[in-house]
Amino acid sequence: MSETLVKTRFGVVEGIREGEVYSWRGIPYAAPPIHSLRFRPPQELEIWAGVRDAKEFAPAAVQSESPAMRFLGDAPVNKHEDCLYLNIWSPGADDKRRPVMVWIHGGSFMYGSGSSHMYDGKSFAQRGDVVVVTLNYRLGVFGFLHLTDVAGEAYRGSGNCGLLDQMAALLWVKENIEAFGGDPENITIFGESAGAVSVGNLLSMPMAKGLFHKAILQSGTARCKVTREKANEMTEQLLAELQVDPEDLSTLEKIPAETILKAIKIFPRTAFGPVGDGIILSGQPEKVLEEGNACDIPVLVGTNKDESLLFTHFDPMWAHIDQSKLKPIFELSFAPFWQNVSKYVIQENELDQTLYEEAMTHYVFTYPAISFSESQAKHGAPVWMYRFDYESPVFAGALKAFHALEIPFVWNTLDYPETEKMTGNDPHRCQLAEQMHHAWIAFARHGDPNTPELPEWPKYELENRATMVFNTKTEVVHDLDRQNRLNWEQVLQNR
Repeated sequence: MSETLVKTRFGVVEGIREGEVYSWRGIPYAAPPIHSLRFRPPQELEIWAGVRDAKEFAPAAVQSESPAMRFLGDAPVNKHEDCLYLNIWSPGADDKRRPVMVWIHGGSFMYGSGSSHMYDGKSFAQRGDVVVVTLNYRLGVFGFLHLTDVAGEAYRGSGNCGLLDQMAALLWVKENIEAFGGDPENITIFGESAGAVSVGNLLSMPMAKGLFHKAILQSGTARCKVTREKANEMTEQLLAELQVDPEDLSTLEKIPAETILKAIKIFPRTAFGPVGDGIILSGQPEKVLEEGNACDIPVLVGTNKDESLLFTHFDPMWAHIDQSKLKPIFELSFAPFWQNVSKYVIQENELDQTLYEEAMTHYVFTYPAISFSESQAKHGAPVWMYRFDYESPVFAGALKAFHALEIPFVWNTLDYPETEKMTGNDPHRCQLAEQMHHAWIAFARHGDPNTPELPEWPKYELENRATMVFNTKTEVVHDLDRQNRLNWEQVLQNR
């Protein structure tokens, strides 16, 4: 068989060779979630005859437009409900059983794809001798519309179809990746933002046990985005907007996707996401992890220094904000902890955009990552922590070390022209990319991110709180930003 022809459990796929790396794109991992399968858990593929072409990316999930995602280079043009496909990069379809890295993309569970130029797995395969997989999963209303309480068993788990898609992809990888030169017993899942939340949620889900062996969480931890009560309320509102009888959901399967996308404009822009339905996902997945559910999994977890600046920059509300509107924004954003945030974090400082950005970064990203690392450490699990501090010069440096900036450093995809729009072109960034890229490879290979390119990186333990700070000068800092950590402990422990 040709080097680019690989036999999977469902049929033969043909990829391409680019230099020393082979790739297969647009491989289906589940049946198309269309017609009667819309809003239902993923179903197994049908076996195909002959050779399936796997040389081009398949459509991304149906989604709306996002200026922030366009800036990040992950605003797909080709979109369709038939989106359950994955992509593979490997040094060779042989019997070498290399470490496998499976990437789950971010985008608030509403946007994105597994085919952005940032997620080109060529460098991982060539420089790290690993097999890389990226995947699409259902987003927004198509991935997270909770119909279980309306329609019962027929739609069981529908509020978390997106997470179930990810599990289906991981099962496909487990069963087929050996034929692509990968080791099914050495799989690392990694993701950023919503992808990292997905990784955290998968760590908390008993049904995902055994599908992976290590985990990397970049700017996100386990979280139920929507409560079951809120999900039911949203379902009721959407069905009314679409004039669908809850007693006959078959009509929901026939409505054009574009009509449904227009209908969800009655909700906030990023309203849909994992539902704490008590079936697929606990209402408090972070609490499940605190109890030690993932203490057998080595984890690498971290955040960026200035996460929230990306969101305020692309939110037109902040362009000409009125001082009188600031307090309501703070109160709404930090509910139900506003009184504590005011007492322990805001203190005597005047409310302004900078204070909001700093507080939101800690509230949404930094403190949850610390809390997760603490709980892993308490159970004796191997956990390493990092913070990405490199500041981008774009927009006159206004975005600093913003959310998602670390991605092209991790993937070593700085040489894409589109990436310079995010990172700038300072030559120092190339050394930083080398450091991060090889640390992620080392972790995938051995469950430990230490490499000769870095200072010694101790595990995160309560006695040392060691954090690798990635910047033009990369160094380990113990109990990084201690006072903010203590302030947020007060906020969240004195509820």
